[in-house]
Order: sequence, then C-alpha cells, then structure tokens
Amino acid sequence: MHIGLIGGIGPAATDFYYRGLVDRHAAAGIPLECTIAHADVREMSRNLQGGEPRKQAEIFAGLIGRLKAAGAQVAAVTSMGGHFCINELLPISPLPLVHGIHAVDAAIRRSGLKKIGVLGTPLVMNTKLYGGVSSAELIAPQGEMFDQVGASYMATAQIGRVTDQQRDVFFTAGHALMKRGVEAIMLGGTDLFLAFTGKEPPFPLVDCADIHVSALFEKSSA
Repeated sequence: MHIGLIGGIGPAATDFYYRGLVDRHAAAGIPLECTIAHADVREMSRNLQGGEPRKQAEIFAGLIGRLKAAGAQVAAVTSMGGHFCINELLPISPLPLVHGIHAVDAAIRRSGLKKIGVLGTPLVMNTKLYGGVSSAELIAPQGEMFDQVGASYMATAQIGRVTDQQRDVFFTAGHALMKRGVEAIMLGGTDLFLAFTGKEPPFPLVDCADIHVSALFEKSSA
C-alpha cells in the first residue's frame, strides 16, 4: 500500500518515520511505496500556540490532496504535536488516516502499563496526549519543569537537533516523574528520540513515534 506522509513537522521526525518504514520494509522483504509532502513546522507551531486547529487541519488536508494525487492510498501526520488538529482533519481528509494517538492507546493497553509520565509540547502534556489514552493514567511534569520541557521540546522540534542542555531537561524531568511513581516515560513529542540517540535510556520509554511507524508498516504490508 502506498503510504503518504505529512513531513517537515519537524525535519528530524520526518527522517525518523522514513527510516523506520524503510528498515521495517527491508527486513520484511516488502517494497516500500511512500510519498512525503512538506509542511512548515513554524506555521504549525503558530497555529498550535494560537489555538487554530481548524486552520491547521485545512493546511494538512491540502497536503493530503497532493499525496492522493501522487498515488498515496493512506496518510499520516508524522508528529504527535501535529495531532492537535486530528479531530478537525479526519472529516476533511482526502485519504484515510493512520491515527497516531489511537495506535499509542492500543499499544499501551497491550503493555499493561497503568501510570506513565508524559513529555512533549505544552499542549500534549496539558491534555495528556489530547485525552487519547484510555487504559493508563498520564502524569505531566509540574511547575517550572513543565515550562522547561515545553520550551526545550519546541526548540528541538523546530531545528531538528537537541542540545546538551535540552537533553538534560528531558532526562531530569523523566527522573522526577519516575520518582512520582510512573512506570515509564512517554515520548509524547516525536522529536524527543533525538535526546536518546546514542544514549542508554535511564528509564523505560513509551516511544509514540515508533509505535506510529509500526502501525503504518502494518497498514502498508497488510
């Protein structure tokens, strides 16, 4: 099945999704059919912070129209943050969507985890992944740490790189959440994988982006 990806939000996340699909298809001996349409991460950030989900959904729908014209049969938003407008996008999307939050919810249900710390954009942390996890309690950082995680994540996503200072913020927040009794830390921001690349995770992870990539592979190889 031809997969259409909305990329660019941010660039490192697009690379994560693409490489993840390439690797999974190669391991399975299945050809990958994939087209990527570029979205502007700064424009999405403005619409996210400005509370404009309908506006962003219309932008995504236009990009999905391009993907459909290129032969894609199903589409996905390659960003957990980008799912802030998923409810507005679903009814106007020219293609069926592989819903990242639904995939994460199903994976958590299978895992048996009941209490998970969440890191990501301020909105993802505030809404506990948009209220989309039904089988576990999500716990966000508190106070100043909440603000530091949100700011560090938004900066990381826009440039597609993580600094040592930003990595320290994410690790410190994760350790603090573990002390509050969570069983694992959710990477609720797609680009958070950058903080753990080449590093041994100091706590169990629920990687939303990796779960979403697996769901896309299952769809494309069905």
